[in-house]
Amino acid sequence: MQKYNGRRTLLMLALLGSLSTACLMGCSGNDSQTEQTTSTAETSTMEIKSEPFGTAPDGQEVQLYTLTNDSGMIVKITNYGAIVTSIQTPDREGNLGEVALGFDNVDGYVPNDPHFGGIVGRYANRIAKGKFTLDGQEYTLATNNAPNHLHGGITGFDRVVWQAEPLQRQNAIRLTYVSKDGEEGYPGNLTVVVTYTLTGFNALKIDYEATTDKATPVNLTNHSYFNLSAGKEKDILNHIVTINADQFTATDETLIPTGELAPVKGTPYDFTTPTRVGERIDNLQGYGYDLNYVVRNGGEKLVHAATVEEPTTGRVMEVHTTQPGIQFYTAFHLDGTLTGHNNTTYNRYAGLCLEAQHFPDSPNQERFPSSIIRPGEKYSETTVYKFGVKE
Repeated sequence: MQKYNGRRTLLMLALLGSLSTACLMGCSGNDSQTEQTTSTAETSTMEIKSEPFGTAPDGQEVQLYTLTNDSGMIVKITNYGAIVTSIQTPDREGNLGEVALGFDNVDGYVPNDPHFGGIVGRYANRIAKGKFTLDGQEYTLATNNAPNHLHGGITGFDRVVWQAEPLQRQNAIRLTYVSKDGEEGYPGNLTVVVTYTLTGFNALKIDYEATTDKATPVNLTNHSYFNLSAGKEKDILNHIVTINADQFTATDETLIPTGELAPVKGTPYDFTTPTRVGERIDNLQGYGYDLNYVVRNGGEKLVHAATVEEPTTGRVMEVHTTQPGIQFYTAFHLDGTLTGHNNTTYNRYAGLCLEAQHFPDSPNQERFPSSIIRPGEKYSETTVYKFGVKE
């Protein structure tokens, strides 16, 4: 797995302060942005608020933590499922709006079938037929997305209570979960630490770490759904998306990769230039987008993976990640049965996901970047969602 060093950290900080497609709120030069981003994270005077959020199915009391930065951006996170419940950012007029789909108490997230805002694992995305072989032993997982395994199984990481530690000086929340050997069929006791940091430049930075006492596959991601219109548009079909990927992992009819890295050029999957989400969505057999892109130069350092623009409000979101892939999903399966923030009904295409990750079914695909970690190794990945406006 990737190991961090001083040079890689500097590259991350530099990218946090730079934007390649639009000048977001607070632009004042790359060096200045990097310095302010770091300074705000370390010395923020904003108080991290904590309040009750309800009771988990196992009876544990759940808390909600609110992070605010000096620009007025607000992020709310609960220790149930390490879920990002709310992201509020300003539009081009300076009006704060809710850009993440979610609920106002923990009951809305049980059982959280759409995985709104959660950390999914132990393995995000699909594993074919719920089986993989590691070091000569076959492991069997739940086929909760028949005929395949999806997002860690029946009780994945977004359906358990994590231990939370507010980090006041960093304006961050550190969440820890220990997944026991055999949980959902996976080998090894896996200790997972996820740290959410709200920077002074309206970036939500997510650092993932994990260690194990036995070889095991690990693939962690955040499953937030975004609608940058903050309620002005009921779907994301007019959002403009750019994905810095020339290939995607071609799949069979059950969304399991065939092993082919197929070119996006000439297909409805080409977002190498800014493209309206709804422009070609009717060419996809009516299921919308749900596929893994091979991030250009991904998997070695923090790189710019995707940009989303919302024309009516001017909001822009950039995604930077160290992961080799990013799953683009347009919420085809939302059907109007869920009602969330501001009494909003979530219908088909109500939000979009950009889930930075390792490739689906990597434990069964030798040609894909390895998702296996072993004792003495550390899983370390970072993803940044940076928000701003385009005038």
